Amino acid sequence: MKQRKIKTPQKINDNSLEIEDNSPYNKEDLSEIKNLRDKIVNKTLGTLANEDVLVFPEFVKDAKDLTKDQMILQRVNDLCRSGNVMGFIGLGDERLIIKSRFSKEGKDFFFQYLLERILDIPNIVDLNTDADQSNLLFNFLLFVFPWYLKESIRKGLFKKYVRNRYNDGNVKGTIDIARHIKLNTPFTGRIAYSQREFSYDNYLMELVRHTIEYIKGKPYGNTILFKVKDEAKLVVEATPRYKRQDRQKIIEANKKNVLRHAYFREYIALQRLCLLILQHQKHQIGSGPRQIYGILFDGAWLWEEYVNSLIQDKFYHPRNKGGTGAQRLFTNNVGLIYPDFISVNSETRIIADAKYKPIDNIGNKDYLQVLAYMFRFDAKTGYYLYPESEGTTKDPELRMNRGSTFERNVTARDDIRVIKHGLKIPTNAENYESFVTQMAESERKFQEGIVGVSSSVG
Repeated sequence: MKQRKIKTPQKINDNSLEIEDNSPYNKEDLSEIKNLRDKIVNKTLGTLANEDVLVFPEFVKDAKDLTKDQMILQRVNDLCRSGNVMGFIGLGDERLIIKSRFSKEGKDFFFQYLLERILDIPNIVDLNTDADQSNLLFNFLLFVFPWYLKESIRKGLFKKYVRNRYNDGNVKGTIDIARHIKLNTPFTGRIAYSQREFSYDNYLMELVRHTIEYIKGKPYGNTILFKVKDEAKLVVEATPRYKRQDRQKIIEANKKNVLRHAYFREYIALQRLCLLILQHQKHQIGSGPRQIYGILFDGAWLWEEYVNSLIQDKFYHPRNKGGTGAQRLFTNNVGLIYPDFISVNSETRIIADAKYKPIDNIGNKDYLQVLAYMFRFDAKTGYYLYPESEGTTKDPELRMNRGSTFERNVTARDDIRVIKHGLKIPTNAENYESFVTQMAESERKFQEGIVGVSSSVG
């Protein structure tokens, strides 16, 4: 692996720094956020997911080959190397912003573009427009809410047994003597009672409703909720007992009754996000000096999903989330694997691997993995699909060797090759609109450069 040029973090204020992903920094250059640096160095995303940090995608804790072991900062001697993570993280009054390595002059159009393409987050995320960086976290929380809501509602509205209290003549449950005497003296024909019912109008759905109403009250709230208006409508219709004055009571009920069952994974994430949003209103996030808070996006996952959007017509895309498209190396269900992309064309099979890292960092383990997949699927061609800066020359093509150094007969094979194919990320765009236009051209060239995909372009 080639050593990348050591970079210098950008200082935002006395306790806030900005760095780029996949880049080395001197440990001492991060001393202004020393407490935060020491707290997160060599910690994996799987570990930080237990802190007050929202890790996106939430299934990072279950991922087998994507992000579970991903680190925000990895200590290597006197250097701290950032990984594939982008976003915002803080500890007390210390804050760290991690942009993509393709940002320029404070504008991270590429990160915004990925969020917009994959998560439908509108382009109103600007990491530099707000001097109060605590609002940066809050904005991100609001912008990812629609994605979490849609993922949860896709499983159906959350239903739970609740005890409802009534005061009428249709007694069906347990009579509440004290409440009956208080409400119905003198007797008017009504009975106070309570009944345990399976209902959509429960503490969790009420929490989601309060979050929706809170976002609606923001100037850009309707823009955020526009693409989940049907899901929001379902929540509103399911919570007829909603009262604005009950918000704090609902928050406390959810803090005491945190979902834990794996079946409700989507709702576990949604509950956590809603609490972060509503508690931020009370300035409770990051209020403790030892509490880590923030929101982090896995660049590897975003990149893989983005590449899939470009080549999905010609490639299968196995996903380890939910086990869809799982493949096996051997018989008897031995050797579970998830190649990133397997070409639909089985006559000239191609294996492709999405890599969100610089070309020089694609090395031995990457080679072994792709070659194993190629051998398994009888593929003669493999690709590494990665983002690159403008100006990179022709795609490097690696030919498989045959023979042995012991026998002094090593030669290159003509039939097996691995190609590093980059998508050029514009770094000279004056504004986001110009960046989007330039990306369209880069995407076209990227598609044309992959065997079996060019025929679908145009």
